[in-house]
Amino acid sequence: MRAQQFRFQVRTPQGEVVSGVLAAETATGAALALRTRGDEVLALAPIAAASAGTRRLAEILNYSSGPSRKDILDFTTQLAVMIRAGISIRAALEGIAEQVDNPKFRRILMQIKADVEGGRQFSEAISRHPKLFGPLYVSMVRASEMSGSFARMLDRIAAYLAQEMETRRMVVSASIYPGIIAAMAIATTVFLLTFVLPSFAGVFKGKEEALPAPTIFLLGLSEFMIRNWWMILGGAVLAGVGFLAFIRTEVGGSWWDRVKISAPIIRRMFRALYISRSLQTMGELLNAGVPMLDTIAITGDVSGNRHYRRLWRSVHGAVKQGKPVQLQLSRSPLLPRSVVQMIAAGEESGKLGEVLDEVSAFYAKALKDAIKAVTSMIEPIMIVFMGSVVGFIAMAIILPIFKMSNLVTGK
Repeated sequence: MRAQQFRFQVRTPQGEVVSGVLAAETATGAALALRTRGDEVLALAPIAAASAGTRRLAEILNYSSGPSRKDILDFTTQLAVMIRAGISIRAALEGIAEQVDNPKFRRILMQIKADVEGGRQFSEAISRHPKLFGPLYVSMVRASEMSGSFARMLDRIAAYLAQEMETRRMVVSASIYPGIIAAMAIATTVFLLTFVLPSFAGVFKGKEEALPAPTIFLLGLSEFMIRNWWMILGGAVLAGVGFLAFIRTEVGGSWWDRVKISAPIIRRMFRALYISRSLQTMGELLNAGVPMLDTIAITGDVSGNRHYRRLWRSVHGAVKQGKPVQLQLSRSPLLPRSVVQMIAAGEESGKLGEVLDEVSAFYAKALKDAIKAVTSMIEPIMIVFMGSVVGFIAMAIILPIFKMSNLVTGK
């Protein structure tokens, strides 16, 4: 591993505050070297390799954008390393903030640092920024503050965030190729109807009685599209905006969430996604020492689907009345019976967190398999659809030409 430069601030045994630069392979090694000298580490942060000009450009580009999931993951990982190295949380927050390129995120970190200096717990400080640090993050941090395992819990949170990002990336990647094929099919169809077919309109003019029905239909459609392209384009935009607005409502969102878990081709993928996410979240929270009722409430909030959220809220109500978790789950078709049985076994043995970890790992693999299966099914369907549309248009152009050729030759 190559050594890197760290900027540090320490208090010497004589009480003097000294700043400087130290070369070390890791932040842990740098902190150890400083403590070996008898110094108290006040701040320690890696020196960014980017130039001031590059840093300024990054600030300009990121000025209007908020912190990303990758920013939160990097922050959590760096904070875990620094806390493990013995650096105070105040110094760690300051050191990380100095290296952050996103100005909005830097201001948030400095606000968190100020809250911590003002006597707030770290969990309370980050809870004031719920868009960045969700209930799962805050609850796990709060549990670690009570148990004294802060650095280890940050590692667990970082692993959870990394898994979430990987899952999201897989789902997005699975939808990119079908989306490209669909866009190509639409673009090709529009091109043929608005540029290719009109060039044959003059050839077919006056011979409408001899044209087959598909050709007459496509000629009329082509003329309509050319004359009213602005209306069609505006209608498509309005339809897209209207659909997005509709699924943001409670009724529309519930309908869309139902489609995702019941549509023939994609339901396997989305069910595996929601089950994996719910069980992984529940397992992480239980293993972190978060109370069961809080765990179930957070699990419902992060499940990502309104129907699964209602399921976990009903479980929350049942557990609040003293009933076991598996009782309410067994009444819902959203979880397979085998999963409910394993949850019941985990409850009886007192090892529910461990069982949930194993089941969520199984469904994470099942999600990968489901994504591959969905992609392999959608690709040929989209290709056949695109070929059928293009073939229909081509035949509608070629058939009347052959028909008129036969009339001329007398065949």
